[in-house]
Amino acid sequence: MLEILAVFAIVALDRLTKIWAGASLKPIGNIPILRDVFHLTYVENTGAAFSILRGQTLFLTVIPAVAAVIICYLLISKKAVHPLSRWALVFILSGALGNLIDRVFWGYVIDFFDFRLIKFAIFNVADIFITLGAAGLFLYVLFICDGKDTANGKDGDCNT
Repeated sequence: MLEILAVFAIVALDRLTKIWAGASLKPIGNIPILRDVFHLTYVENTGAAFSILRGQTLFLTVIPAVAAVIICYLLISKKAVHPLSRWALVFILSGALGNLIDRVFWGYVIDFFDFRLIKFAIFNVADIFITLGAAGLFLYVLFICDGKDTANGKDGDCNT
């Protein structure tokens, strides 16, 4: 139940920040928070990370939708039982849904966090949670997954 609430809360946070960016940043372009270091910059991204696959809206809509279905299956069927793998999947699902909503309704994703010091891609709240979830899964596979589920001793949790 907590995981479902987390998905709704993260998607809501993503939506609210994107609505704010559209209303506040779109008319002016950007707000420097720390000049040449960190800005809030409105961008309509039709691609994926770093604008790769620009204009491939159908592909970038289908893949996250399929991933969301698979993740829901893993969570609901309790195939992912270790807390780290479950929460990593919750974060990835939340981020995927947040960006999927943009693509379905507008054909692009609204990005606005702009770290200029390291010339990084402009990103959004959904992207943060996808990245945190991917890092969590990486840590889980690297340090925890040993073929046995540490929560209940059953085989198989390393499939997530």
